Amino acid sequence: MNRLIANRGLLQIFFSLLLVIVIMFASNYIVYQNSISGIYDKVTQNNRMAVKNIIQSFDSHFMTVNNLIFAIHGLPYENVVSRENGEIDMVKVYMLQDSLSTLISSIDFIDDVIVFYDNADLAITSKGTSDMNVLFNQKYKHSMQTAEYWKSFARSKHTFTMFPADDYSVSTDGLSRRSRQLMVAMDGNKVRLSDKNVMLIIDVEKLQQQVNLKGLIPGASLIVLDSSRNVILSTEKDWDLIEVLNDVYFNASDEASFTRENFEYHFYKSDYNDFIYIDKVPYQFQNIGSVTDASQMIMISAIISAIILSVLLSVYLYRPVKGILKLLGGGAIKGNDFRKIHSGIVKVQTENETLIKQMDFVDKEMRRGVFLQSLDEHSHSQQYELQMQKYYPYFFQERYFVMASLLFIRREEGEQANWRIEELTEWMQQQLLQRFNHAVVFHAGHLEFLALVGMKEAANRKQVLDGIGAFVKDAAEQELESFRINAFASKCYDSRISNIYAANQDIRHGMEYRNVKQTGAVVDTETIRYVSDVYFPFEKIEKLSNCLLSGKTNEGLKIVEEMLAENVHRNIHFHQLTHIAKSIFLYLLKQVGETAVNSKDLQQEARDFSRKMELAFHYEEIHEAVIEAVSFIADKRGSEQKSKLNAAFISQYIELHYMENLYLDHMAEVLGTSPKYFSNYFKKTFGINFVEYLNKVRLSHAREFLKNTDLSVAEIGEKTGYMNSSTFTTTFKKYNGISPSEYRKKETD
Repeated sequence: MNRLIANRGLLQIFFSLLLVIVIMFASNYIVYQNSISGIYDKVTQNNRMAVKNIIQSFDSHFMTVNNLIFAIHGLPYENVVSRENGEIDMVKVYMLQDSLSTLISSIDFIDDVIVFYDNADLAITSKGTSDMNVLFNQKYKHSMQTAEYWKSFARSKHTFTMFPADDYSVSTDGLSRRSRQLMVAMDGNKVRLSDKNVMLIIDVEKLQQQVNLKGLIPGASLIVLDSSRNVILSTEKDWDLIEVLNDVYFNASDEASFTRENFEYHFYKSDYNDFIYIDKVPYQFQNIGSVTDASQMIMISAIISAIILSVLLSVYLYRPVKGILKLLGGGAIKGNDFRKIHSGIVKVQTENETLIKQMDFVDKEMRRGVFLQSLDEHSHSQQYELQMQKYYPYFFQERYFVMASLLFIRREEGEQANWRIEELTEWMQQQLLQRFNHAVVFHAGHLEFLALVGMKEAANRKQVLDGIGAFVKDAAEQELESFRINAFASKCYDSRISNIYAANQDIRHGMEYRNVKQTGAVVDTETIRYVSDVYFPFEKIEKLSNCLLSGKTNEGLKIVEEMLAENVHRNIHFHQLTHIAKSIFLYLLKQVGETAVNSKDLQQEARDFSRKMELAFHYEEIHEAVIEAVSFIADKRGSEQKSKLNAAFISQYIELHYMENLYLDHMAEVLGTSPKYFSNYFKKTFGINFVEYLNKVRLSHAREFLKNTDLSVAEIGEKTGYMNSSTFTTTFKKYNGISPSEYRKKETD
């Protein structure tokens, strides 16, 4: 006994099973206490709600019938049968037939609609026309409701009438017959809406399906009485309604109920058409006493059986518990067996999770290795190919694919995102899978990622490129704002591993040969057009060099911009434009001088310029880098001047300040000399005196203003440094032979 008590695991199993027994006993006792009568009350209460829903459904369908009759009377086909000679207007007949077919096409429980006239045997239905006698003697055959019956009823004064459901012998093909339960709805004629008599044939089975009589509890039935208390529909035959109706006084505004024998009768009145609905419900389940006794026996037997089963299961289940403890290595340790099992399971789960992560990492690396191997044009052994085939379905799940290269470049400004390569790869793959049915992403090296995007049709390539472009735009603006993303897309290929190499070659080719005017977030390799007409005039380079030597930095920058703009206009390849930019930089570097070339600043500038060329993706980045380099070289060249009294500085200063009042004293002050010495130096150096040189510079700019702007003569004179328009006009005519106005007219003609 002591040994048994020491086995805490066995006791835990027993008491757990005993707890189950207690819960079962309490549940059975509650059921027994409430008894089947309580369940019955809830069932009948739910039945009342179901009956009210059924009544609402009946009202809705009867409303549909009434509206349909009004709609048929409203059809504009009167006097189909002439009252004078009995002739039939067949055009109106066919149009009426077509309208009837349209009206009942969406009402499933309407079997047919029949329109006939008092003075003719013609019956117009949704399916065609027929003789009234033929229609009711062959298609809808009834022992009493013949064609003469309906004609006679139509001639009598009556209100809207719903005839009771009855069995009809119906023929659909003229040969075979089958019995169907139908109801007939006849329009009233006390107030004639038209000369038509309208009958609706209602399929009772379909009507009952529409109102869903399955909501009634088993054993319950429903009867429908019209406003005259005639039975028109019943789910149970042979009801003794006379005694039932005599036992109740039905108030028009209230529901009524009473019990008679073994049934309860619930009376409901429709709010729509005063129809009466009687719900017959069993008052009690049959043999309720025997059911109660059986429940007691079942409850007692279950308790006894459960106690015996608990003892047997406790002993039986404890054996595998000890076996599990031995497997987990805790069988020799005393203590709570289940706690030891829980600790062992937690340990195994932790080890499994670690192993799964390791296997997942190895699998990812294997897939990446297969992908990178496929980028290599060299062939591999057949054994290697067979081993790698299991990874191919991961790459391709669609018929075609497009490869995209996503090249990330860190921005110099702003906070840098702390992304790991694995996290970035997984994030991009998830983002692409939100846009495409299939996509895989691999890290190809440094900050370049290659994506395979699957397509069902080759024609979907444009949508794939748009999706990649949208991803690049969203990523650069939100999560990856610290990076600039350059994207390239290959052509469309069949989903074969051998085509990965070709797609990668498309991307490498696109990186080098993309056109300067390439637009969009993604470089499309299919749109690359080959250009060989590169613009690199050596005379411009010489002129650029001379401008920098003479200090004309602005003029030199203008030459550089013109050369770059012309190449952009020719839409040359991007690698050609970067080569032109590097050539300009290296050529100008020679003009700085030996001392400057060996300086650390110039070496750093050369490294920075080279790096900008490697990272450049758009024309604007190349343009900015070249302009900065030219300005830097110009500054270095200017710093080598020993004195301000040199021709390059003087010409550059006049070019920059010609619009100001440049008199000799001012120039002498700027150059740090006397006016007389400056005047002699200027004439000796430039071959003309200072005033003539200044006038030529001013008038050169004035001519440009006259040709290219709409400014007035006075405004141009003021912009070019003349105090008033008369002085400007006199000086202009002296040097050019004509007045400014005449010069403008001559140039614009």
